[in-house]
Amino acid sequence: MPSGIDFRFSDLVAGRVGSPVDERGTFGLTTADGREFRVTMDGNTSAEVLRNLEHPYLDAAGHRDEMVVPGRPLFAYGVFTPQDGELRFAAKRVIFLGRGPEDYRFEEPDWWIHQLGRIAAFYRRAQFGAGPIDYRDYRTVLRLDGRKTASHVQETDTISRLVYGMASAYMLSGEEEFLEAAERGVDYLREHMRFVDTTHNVTYWYHGIEVQEGRPEKKLFTSEFSDDYDAIPMYEQIYALAGPTQTYRINGDPRILRDAEGTIRLFDDHFRDYKGGGYFSHIDPIFMDPRHASIAPNDGRKNWNSVGDHAPAYLINLYLATGREEYADMLERTFDTIVAHFPEDDHSPFVQERFNEDWSPDRSHTWQQDRAVVGHNLKIAWNLMRMHSLRAKQDYRALAERIARRMPAIGSDQQRGGWYDVVERTKAAGDRWYAFTWHDRKAWWQQEQAILAYLILAGTTKGQDHLEEARRASAFYNAFFLDHDEGAVYFNVLADGMPYLLGTERFKGSHSMSMYHSAELCYLATVYTNLLVRGEPLNLWFKPLPTAPRRLRVSPDLLPAGSVRLEEVEVDGRRHTAFDRDGLVVDLPDSQERLTVRVTLVSAK
Repeated sequence: MPSGIDFRFSDLVAGRVGSPVDERGTFGLTTADGREFRVTMDGNTSAEVLRNLEHPYLDAAGHRDEMVVPGRPLFAYGVFTPQDGELRFAAKRVIFLGRGPEDYRFEEPDWWIHQLGRIAAFYRRAQFGAGPIDYRDYRTVLRLDGRKTASHVQETDTISRLVYGMASAYMLSGEEEFLEAAERGVDYLREHMRFVDTTHNVTYWYHGIEVQEGRPEKKLFTSEFSDDYDAIPMYEQIYALAGPTQTYRINGDPRILRDAEGTIRLFDDHFRDYKGGGYFSHIDPIFMDPRHASIAPNDGRKNWNSVGDHAPAYLINLYLATGREEYADMLERTFDTIVAHFPEDDHSPFVQERFNEDWSPDRSHTWQQDRAVVGHNLKIAWNLMRMHSLRAKQDYRALAERIARRMPAIGSDQQRGGWYDVVERTKAAGDRWYAFTWHDRKAWWQQEQAILAYLILAGTTKGQDHLEEARRASAFYNAFFLDHDEGAVYFNVLADGMPYLLGTERFKGSHSMSMYHSAELCYLATVYTNLLVRGEPLNLWFKPLPTAPRRLRVSPDLLPAGSVRLEEVEVDGRRHTAFDRDGLVVDLPDSQERLTVRVTLVSAK
């Protein structure tokens, strides 16, 4: 610890026990970067076992000292006091990750499934109460406890993100109410937020609508968000497809597929740069021109969101549902572009995220300047490994592993656990760390990217170091982001894990938050943990419409070829044998009614 500190302060230490509790109640705790802290416990030190949403508090105080055994991971929150020339640390709260020394509760087969069910129940209650699901009551901004604010704007993307979450919750649980919420949301998006331009054969989505009692709804064509004001940003069009596409995987509704096809034509006709590659980030609303001066400073620009966000938001799921090679080709172009232009090793270990039309770095763009969003680096690593399973390229895996090796030391909190938000991409001469741009808080969605990146790397490469990083990230998220008082998850926590509840970051619903990332995490953490890491079976539910294709593709994600097998299928509660065990495809009978399909997937290795 640094010398010269002459005041007491509270803080968090995460690590593995290095030495057991001695006669003074002190033990050694070694952090991720190898530093050892001497931690002292006394009669006032509480102890608990990690718990999930709506699970009871698990008091471990009576077994505390005997549970502190060498090698065991835990969190210790307490007070540092300068005394006798050193900083002494008295723990006030200890959190164990499981009952046994090598138990990680978040690796239990149903941990993330239960969590997603509770998150979905929170948002169902917050948006629609106990009555019918009616999206006229939907509000973008929700308070901490789920109460609605006076805001009357319904943003397209936040509805789509809620729909994604509800659809994912149905896939993992088979709870009909979640599917109803997803499908009613899709219908509402199509009726109120969608515009089909039959002249140019494209589909685009409004930023949202303004709804007030006694007034007709007002369409909001261009973005109302400050970064994108008066323009049509690519990422809003991308995320409009997130919920419907995940729902399409379940019900095969051909209307959803037509919407996706029309929106991709919009991307190709107006956002795609056929000469230089990639996609522009914005277009103007009159001429649909990405270079028009009226959208400055976004004219002629490209960024991570416009290039890379296609994959996780909708494109991988669209490929999984259809198997169409044209979507695999689009994914391949996307990741080839990322590999070619985003790394900038001679300037920074972080990827470059904003570009001019010719792919030269844009280091003066509004708030981003020459700064790194930590989660975007992790998101690239995660999605490169997904793509590597579809069309293996050494460049994909090499970049993913290079990012994964670098990031813990420069983007994570090696003392407390968790991942930071925005940092400077370069260090000043003599500096030890990459400076925080604004704060050292940690956002929920960036923890998701870390967990999924290291889980898929651990599951596909079998690297123990990747598994260790996945566990550290999962431990911090589950220990400090779950809101055990009001439900769902916090937007931001302070560096020490305490909730940050100021400004828009105190909300559970906002322009940035509406169930998507927390649901995506729960869904894919279940897939990767059960099928790739722990070798546990996974059940998924689907409910195809009579108009859906009769071949149901049930692969849960882009996973290594041959790693997963379809073990069992039930259709309307009866055993069904018409399926391709290795191809992960179910042949459905013709039916005038909807079919409920439950599949069981198992690890093939």
